[in-house]
Amino acid sequence: MEEKAPPQFSADDAKMVLEKVHFVEDKEGRKTWELEAKSVQQNREENLMMLQDVKVTVYAEGGRTFTISGREGKVNLDSKDMELVGDVMVASSDGYHLRTRSVSYRHEEKKVGTSDVVEIEGDQIRVTGRGMLVDMEARTFRILDQVKTQIRWGGKG
Repeated sequence: MEEKAPPQFSADDAKMVLEKVHFVEDKEGRKTWELEAKSVQQNREENLMMLQDVKVTVYAEGGRTFTISGREGKVNLDSKDMELVGDVMVASSDGYHLRTRSVSYRHEEKKVGTSDVVEIEGDQIRVTGRGMLVDMEARTFRILDQVKTQIRWGGKG
């Protein structure tokens, strides 16, 4: 996935500025995602939301959830695709935690990716490397380069 810095907008460019927001999307009676942010600026011309202190929860098939957070981001309101930059964390409901500098989330595909250094941790494993692709529906992740894996027999400790 190609890494892009979020475009910079001033409050003058925005058509609407909101503080402490919480959005929820339901599809066919099922919650698909929710977004919380300290502040949101909406640019209607590009149909983008610029976000500060962002937390997004994605509800995948089978009841699994993924929480993605970061300092800054943008969301395309048409596609629900998202870019996050700065202290990015991804946590899954089945106990995995990922840390990196930036991620791209593709809503239709339910995929998260980055070209940055990543660290993934679970109860019995720690994986580091550069570049990553997570498929939330297939429950798979790939580290693309410079992969190092540590196995912890018997869990954390």
